[in-house]
Amino acid sequence: MQNIVSMKWLLARLYEPDIVTVDCRFWLNDKPAGAAAYEAEHIPGAVYLDLEKDLSAPVTTHGGRHPLPDVDQLALTLGKAGIHPNSRVVIYDDNKGINAARLWWMLHYVGHQQVYVLNEGFTTWKNAKYPVTSDQPVVIPTTFVAHVQPDMLADIEEVRQVSQAYRSTDATPSVQTQDKDSLPTLIDSRENKRYLGLEEPIDPKAGHIPGAVNYFWLDTRHDEEDRYDDVERLEKHFAGLDKEKPIIVYCGSGVSACPNVLALNEAGYKNVKLYSGSWSDWISYEENPVATGEDI
Repeated sequence: MQNIVSMKWLLARLYEPDIVTVDCRFWLNDKPAGAAAYEAEHIPGAVYLDLEKDLSAPVTTHGGRHPLPDVDQLALTLGKAGIHPNSRVVIYDDNKGINAARLWWMLHYVGHQQVYVLNEGFTTWKNAKYPVTSDQPVVIPTTFVAHVQPDMLADIEEVRQVSQAYRSTDATPSVQTQDKDSLPTLIDSRENKRYLGLEEPIDPKAGHIPGAVNYFWLDTRHDEEDRYDDVERLEKHFAGLDKEKPIIVYCGSGVSACPNVLALNEAGYKNVKLYSGSWSDWISYEENPVATGEDI
């Protein structure tokens, strides 16, 4: 795999000078718990970045529940964490890789290529008797220069255009198949019950963006440790998607979409964008339509 490494891989390189290990543990239902868990114990040398304090901007009317931070502010954060152009960054969490994938995407978005997600969480690392510590690493701050990759990001207007195009083809069945075949694929990464609009535990409206299909992000895992599937299984999982078509991925707030973006990349899908505001941004505009049930 190109973007995912094992515990054994990291253990063998843990003290190499160009390795920067980042702990991204965070839980929505207990927001201070990630930092507290890091303070108690973490992989030796790891620095901690908080999903909301470090990797998101303050919430406003639009932009979703976890807006992307300002690029200059993100560059400062990454520099303070000791990440420089030659760093090999390895990211872990204890959340089935959801927050690690968010930072993986963000680093690629600002032009850093040597980024890897640890395929196991901290608990698996600890249970394997691998080293842990409560010692705080000595971090030498550096200057991180962002080189933004705008083609990795879809904004609200682009998503509106794609959704409107799907609705237009639905209204004209005679051209439906031909027109839909030329449109980007819109992927909703949330659990199927949320996609269908049967329940919504977080956001004020239930349903999905019209035209979207559902690929639950956790379905890219296969074993008791919730490791990512191998490339062959990921290709099978996404077999219904056209590798030649653009793909736009969203979720509730732009976090759980990132494991899907990573898995699609592993499976050979290269033209993949993240709608970072996701469902929580979409429904912040009263005029945006909401769909329920399956989109045919």
